[in-house]
Amino acid sequence: MRNLHLILALATSLLPFATAQAAPADLPKTGQTTCADTAGTVIACAQTGQDGDLKAGVAWPNPRFTLDSTGNCMTDKLTNLMWIRSPDSTARTWQQALDFANNLELCGSADWRMPNVNELESLVNIGVANQASFLNSQGFSGVQADSYWSSSIFTGPGGGSAPLAWVATMASGGLGPVPRSTSGFVLPVRAGQ
Repeated sequence: MRNLHLILALATSLLPFATAQAAPADLPKTGQTTCADTAGTVIACAQTGQDGDLKAGVAWPNPRFTLDSTGNCMTDKLTNLMWIRSPDSTARTWQQALDFANNLELCGSADWRMPNVNELESLVNIGVANQASFLNSQGFSGVQADSYWSSSIFTGPGGGSAPLAWVATMASGGLGPVPRSTSGFVLPVRAGQ
């Protein structure tokens, strides 16, 4: 009987380690406030269960983005990431964009990099038609309604022999893999304060 108590004590002391799980991430709201029927017509959201009805997620801070003292960098108070306020208008291949971001020195920091696909997607406000216009209205300057590179490579099927990487279009906010040899823009990022 004593051995049974010892086994039970040992088993219950290890239980927290066996069942421990990571806490769920605090995901932000998408920004969507409208709902639609099956034909795509905007309808009242109440009781539809759609995103515009539920508005699940962490509320966005107001203001969401703040400008640093140099006037060159924007901090996203939702993600605590720091972004370049005015990305340049040079289209680059993926490798050129990666090198550009990694070699950037701005706002007293040299730890700039190209954002991964999740970080880039965090800028998307699904409640607006044009992401570039939204970002520019939030204090950014010169964000174009075009494709922006992420540092995330695409490893799925369909690329043929061309290496692919994920981009986000700052027109619609859509994500997709494109050949790394094509041209796109870069919006460098760094960890926030």
